[in-house]
Amino acid sequence: YLIIGTLYAVNTPDWQTPDEPAHYNYVRALAETGRLPVLRPGDYDQLYLSNLISRGFPTGMTIDTLLYEGHQPPLYYLIATPLFMVSGGSLFVLRLFSLALGAVVVWFAGLCAQILFPRNYPVALAVAGFVAFLPQHMAIMAAVNNDALAELLMVLGLWLLLRRSSGWTLGLIIGLALLTKVTVYVLAPLAIFAMLLRARRGCWNWHELWQFMTPVLLLGALWWTRNLVVYGWPDVLGLQRHAQIVVGQPRSVVWLERYGVVEFSVRFVQTSFQSFWGQFGWMGVPMSARLYQFLTVFSMLIATGLAIALWRRPPLSERQRDSLVLMAITVVAVLLQYLGYNLTFVQHQGRYLFPALVPLALACAAGMWGWAVALEIFWPAGKRVLRWLPAALAPAMAAIALYALFGVVMPAFTLVGVL
Repeated sequence: YLIIGTLYAVNTPDWQTPDEPAHYNYVRALAETGRLPVLRPGDYDQLYLSNLISRGFPTGMTIDTLLYEGHQPPLYYLIATPLFMVSGGSLFVLRLFSLALGAVVVWFAGLCAQILFPRNYPVALAVAGFVAFLPQHMAIMAAVNNDALAELLMVLGLWLLLRRSSGWTLGLIIGLALLTKVTVYVLAPLAIFAMLLRARRGCWNWHELWQFMTPVLLLGALWWTRNLVVYGWPDVLGLQRHAQIVVGQPRSVVWLERYGVVEFSVRFVQTSFQSFWGQFGWMGVPMSARLYQFLTVFSMLIATGLAIALWRRPPLSERQRDSLVLMAITVVAVLLQYLGYNLTFVQHQGRYLFPALVPLALACAAGMWGWAVALEIFWPAGKRVLRWLPAALAPAMAAIALYALFGVVMPAFTLVGVL
């Protein structure tokens, strides 16, 4: 992961991942002024941004005016600021910082799988490998943005919930998530749901509940209060100010009028699918149609294998059942959040599903396991070999990640005007 991710960080030209200039400018504003940025009219210029993207960010055009990520919670940028100052504002150093955070995500993804299925190393390797080498995920982790820290806190929260941890530690992680990115706010209701599951099992503890809620509310209130002071009621997240200043950003209602419900839905599903696996640059560098077709077939095979796994599954403990329900709820919650976002803005970007990447990776691993079980019928003697079939997901995904880099990303960025 670190080797291939570094290759992405080195070979992706400056600013050629979504919103990277605006995230970088957030860090620079902290380093230069010592104050959090405030979103103001003019921080987003759709025409100028489109011109930058279409021309491949030429050196003669400044990125200094791209300040539209100033509404984001500050934790990632605060941690990155010392690195910015020490490195003289090196974009590459900040990319490596994000990549390092992503390495911790990969590690804890494997640990989550181990909690669900103890000593099942093929499944753990499959989950960690899918998270590590999903091409789009690797491209995002090798760029300057707050997704890396947000996913790290998300996977830490899920790991603690799977361990049935609560109290101060869980509350601290969720509180820090509230200071990182709105996309992982979903972790708070997931924690409450997990506590309700425990209460159903007779494990309710009011003392642990207050221990959990105290750091969540205290840390969250720091950011919410600041936004109320700066942007006014009821804009506690700064999202209303953001919606006001992103003039010209495509709106879903406009696209619905232009394309109709059917074509709009087709565009949404197709672009979401493609960009989940890999659609690089500012969504302007897709992979080959043949590879997307292969990934479509692969996804259907995984879904079939998952159905087999659910049918032929071994007996599960109460804890495993509760954990799998929590994973399923995570996917549903993140999907609903993604759909809700797209009700306002045209943001058909599969990367917004990455907060649910661990349960999605687990579903892929389970699908591989399901096929291993089915193949045992035809090859009973190969049971020990087939047991390791899920682990093949890791090198397969690594190969796709390398192909995406050398066969798609690098050739595309040598051309001008295709981004």
